[in-house]
Amino acid sequence: MNRTILLLVALASLLLVGCANQPAKVSTDLTPYFHDRHFSVVTSLPSPEQLFELPADAIAELKRAQQRANNQMQSPPMVHEWLADYINADDGGFYYADNVTRTASETFNDREGNCLSLVVLTAALAEAVDVKVEFQDIGIPPIWDRQGGFYLVNGHINLKLLPQQKGNVFNLSTRSIQIDFLPERAMQGYSIQRVNKSTVISMFYNNLAAEALVAEDYDRAYHLLKLALNEQSHFLPALNTLAVLYRYKGMNSEAEALYRYALSVSPEDMNALNNYAIMLAAQDRLEEWADVHKVMELARIRNPYYYYGRAQQAYIDRQYQDALAWYKRAIEKADYRHEFYFGLSRTYWMTGDEKRAQQNLQKALSLTKDEHNKQRYQSKLQAMRSH
Repeated sequence: MNRTILLLVALASLLLVGCANQPAKVSTDLTPYFHDRHFSVVTSLPSPEQLFELPADAIAELKRAQQRANNQMQSPPMVHEWLADYINADDGGFYYADNVTRTASETFNDREGNCLSLVVLTAALAEAVDVKVEFQDIGIPPIWDRQGGFYLVNGHINLKLLPQQKGNVFNLSTRSIQIDFLPERAMQGYSIQRVNKSTVISMFYNNLAAEALVAEDYDRAYHLLKLALNEQSHFLPALNTLAVLYRYKGMNSEAEALYRYALSVSPEDMNALNNYAIMLAAQDRLEEWADVHKVMELARIRNPYYYYGRAQQAYIDRQYQDALAWYKRAIEKADYRHEFYFGLSRTYWMTGDEKRAQQNLQKALSLTKDEHNKQRYQSKLQAMRSH
């Protein structure tokens, strides 16, 4: 699970994992926003390479397992298929545990980790057997977790294992395999955004920084955030986390400058807006606070995912008529999002309106470009028709 810290009055909320928007004409030079003189030097921070590094004995174990599988079969599976089975094996596979963020080596030894740790491990294992991967940020509704003086907002990330090329030939009939250590997430129809390895590295450092901030290790948190932002200067969760850290250090002017920078990168970033508003309220700057709240409210009502989130919650609460209304409002804002129609479909199904359920699932199927979603929607549509 990816975590983000959001600063809320006495509580700080930090968004740990997310995707960075990259608007044009915003400086990528963060030198004016770093303030080393306020923090002690910290050593022993992992390099980007070390995040994905596996010990030699782990790679040897992986290769032996692959060779055993090949020897036991007349027709060995494709490497990415074998790797998916190896990772998810009942005996000796790897398991989700919502705890600290770990490097690939640490996760391999412990055989468990949070979703980001397991994704990093899977990518490292894939590299060891020459399998390419695609990282995916999953747009799940915020899951809140309070730790100490902070609210942590948990996000989610998974990845796909891609079939190997043979020479210059790529087998288009062989599908990629999605690896998700929270399989129920795949059933919810959430938005998916591909992210690159650099973004994953920034996510990882931001997670470590948030954990250090909760533990009041402010020096370590600061230097981890510098690593995150050196990797991607416009990575909004890390900008927000750094501003939260400055506030906790009493560096209010530095925090405000960073919030303003984050909002120049993404003017409607809700985490930065929310935390900035909290800071303004604490300083009794109520007119400015009101202005920020206007921006927040406009951002909410323009954002189709605001309505989608409300719909998802209503569905979970079994308030199906409310869910239908919210899904329809989301579609009014963005009638091209397959997950909105999927949500509408499953809600109609729960109300007994099988015809509309099938119509909306067919619409979701026509809109999605993702092979995994296509197969899922086709399977559900077939089940509905045979019901």
